[in-house]
Amino acid sequence: MDLLDRLLTGGVVVTGDVVLSIADIDLVRVSLRALIVSISAENPSPWAGPSHAG
Repeated sequence: MDLLDRLLTGGVVVTGDVVLSIADIDLVRVSLRALIVSISAENPSPWAGPSHAG
């Protein structure tokens, strides 16, 4: 769990490629990229709206 906390604090980029081919002919290629990072008070979510304190 400590390793996971360290990775999420700094952020992790996950990349991958998916290729669908028939008879060595590429028909579909999909490239995937994802950034995984923890959300905290110091690192807020960019999609969160402004917080309204009562």
